[in-house]
Amino acid sequence: MTVKFNELETNTKDKNIRDSYMDINGFKNGYKPTTDRVKNDKGNQVLHTHRILSRWRNHFSQLLNIRGINVVRD
Repeated sequence: MTVKFNELETNTKDKNIRDSYMDINGFKNGYKPTTDRVKNDKGNQVLHTHRILSRWRNHFSQLLNIRGINVVRD
């Protein structure tokens, strides 16, 4: 946490206004993890909602070894 305060202080002294505002908003809004990126079987990022849902469906059907669920292809 003190690293972020030092970074904010440095950005303010160096007049990096954009970075200063980003740091302040980070403190004000808190940490918000993003969950909109998933990797497919080949390691490429999947960014579209439909493909993300199908990737999770395929992942959990393989993980839980559920039979009778159709595999949805990208």
